[in-house]
Amino acid sequence: MSFQPIIVGTGLVGWQFLKATQDTQRAVFDKSTDLVRDTDYFKKNIGNVKTAEDLVSDRRLRRVALGAFGLQDDIDNKFFIQKILEEGGAASDSLANKMSDDRYKALASAFAFDSPVGARTQLSFFGEEIVSKYRQQSFEVAVGEQDDTLRIALNFHRALPEIGGSGSSGDTNWFRVMGTTALRTVFETALGLPTGFGQLDIDQQLEVFRDKVQSRFGVSEVSEVADPEIMEKVVQSYLLQTQVQQFSQSGSGMVALSLLQSIPRTSILG
Repeated sequence: MSFQPIIVGTGLVGWQFLKATQDTQRAVFDKSTDLVRDTDYFKKNIGNVKTAEDLVSDRRLRRVALGAFGLQDDIDNKFFIQKILEEGGAASDSLANKMSDDRYKALASAFAFDSPVGARTQLSFFGEEIVSKYRQQSFEVAVGEQDDTLRIALNFHRALPEIGGSGSSGDTNWFRVMGTTALRTVFETALGLPTGFGQLDIDQQLEVFRDKVQSRFGVSEVSEVADPEIMEKVVQSYLLQTQVQQFSQSGSGMVALSLLQSIPRTSILG
């Protein structure tokens, strides 16, 4: 049986416990039978993969490759994934670059089946590179099965520095954040943005994000938010806001239940 992460409490309490025990829990989790079986198979066989078709034709390899980028839900979309991989991430008109979800470009660029010098699957360290990502993503998924807010918080801590340190322009970094569901969720919740905010013009969204982050955290660029202290403040705000929303929803439910219980049975049955 695979090891399941231990979660104690919810919200900030759960987050503090998870942070304090994450290294120990990850060490145990990474030794889970199923995880070891999949990762060993990937490292042993990925060097034989030279084309996108080779990869998608092997479900076990496909599972690790997609899982490493949080795309495990696409496991059965073989044709779509093959096209993403074949077109790669270099050409501006490739399918991966047309997707609003930045994970597809990350997947395509990592494997580089479009490279004139050959796919990165032939590199000696490639298997371990993808397996490392897969282990981290798998741990986050396992945490999410018990508490999805903590999964999103873990994702934020991992993914935001990758974007902030990419060397891209400030606007590009924000657009990447806005195109990544988990990251957008953290910012929108932490900043108290209303439902339907994502329906605004994309440039308006960018302006609001910058203004709100500046007002709340004293910075305006993703690269600045990626500072560990600022990131932690954002995550704590996200968790607190989530708890407030959950309490409000449960509170409304309790009020409604109390009202229903107070109605005499004769008024309902006649």
